Amino acid sequence: MTINRMIGLMILLFIVEGTIMPWIIPTGYGERIITHFTFVMVVYSAMYSGRHHALLFGIGFGLLQDIVYFGHLIGAHAFAMGLIGYFTGVLLERKRATIMMALSMVGIACLLYDTMIFFIYKAFRITNETYAWAVLDHILPSLFIQLAFALAVYVPARRMFESLTKLKTDEEEQ
Repeated sequence: MTINRMIGLMILLFIVEGTIMPWIIPTGYGERIITHFTFVMVVYSAMYSGRHHALLFGIGFGLLQDIVYFGHLIGAHAFAMGLIGYFTGVLLERKRATIMMALSMVGIACLLYDTMIFFIYKAFRITNETYAWAVLDHILPSLFIQLAFALAVYVPARRMFESLTKLKTDEEEQ
């Protein structure tokens, strides 16, 4: 799969998480559950395609999220997505990620991502809530949705990102 198709797929996921998911999430949980499907794909990109792809995907789609959905502070999501994607790629650069390792990394990365966003918003006084409230109100409920999505797309995402890496190495050899 080429990089253009990966970008197209991630744009489709970005649109799905903003248009279809609010209809699927029950009414009482609409404000509590925040889907980050593009971020899950950034983490998969870090695990199976490399840290540089994850950094670029993270900055690009994080900035897109900042502009479209979260206009309070431009750049917070781009910074957090890019940084976490890059460091996930650095941590797993030489390791073969199994399904349990992949789900664990997605879970840790999602917790870290939401925590970074919370503390950036706290530093700029956009939110006045405590971290314990944020964890119980929206970070943990959102984490379960991210993990379910990560489990559902594990095999196709791994194949796509590994084929992207294989295609890149084949071009470098020639």
